Formats: sequence, C-alpha cells, structure tokens
Amino acid sequence: MAKYDFIAVYLLANRKMGTLYVGSTADLITRMGQHKSGEGSVFTRKYGVTRLVWFDRFPEMPPALHAERRMKEWKRQWKIDLIEKSNPDWDDLTGSLTPY
Repeated sequence: MAKYDFIAVYLLANRKMGTLYVGSTADLITRMGQHKSGEGSVFTRKYGVTRLVWFDRFPEMPPALHAERRMKEWKRQWKIDLIEKSNPDWDDLTGSLTPY
C-alpha cells in the first residue's frame, strides 16, 4: 500500500470503558500492526491500549491532524459517546479494515 492510502483519526482502548488513546496516521492498517506488536507508542505499550474502537477516514493529513488535536481536548465522556454511537460493544475493528 502506498503512503497516505488510509489516512485516519482513531481511538484505541484497552477494554470497554478503559484507557483511551487518540491518534492520527497516514496508514491506519500499518499503524495498527505497530500498536498490536508494541511498537506503536510508549503509552499504548505501557497500558495495553491496542483495541481499535473507532476511526474516521480523511482525504488528506492536515485535516486529520487538526481533528486529532481537537479530539485530544475533548472530555472523556464525549469520546465514550462517540465510540458507543457506532461501536456499543467496543469491539476491535482492526479486522474490518480494508484499504479502500
């Protein structure tokens, strides 16, 4: 897959209602592989935050980065509400990722 093929902002959790992580990437499929192998970030490795519970695709990186920065300022409950609107069981969505 070419660089910038799966630009996304995403939320990870270690379990339902557990620790949350907000990130953005140019290639979500590759990034999830990094998170799951413990190479994604120090925070996700330390707290076992590897379950992809929400994501939103973007056509370009600048809007994705802007959305990530805004989301990091959100209250925790707003993030939980966003997850539960589309993924009430907090299932790991990694297996449903497709490049297109």
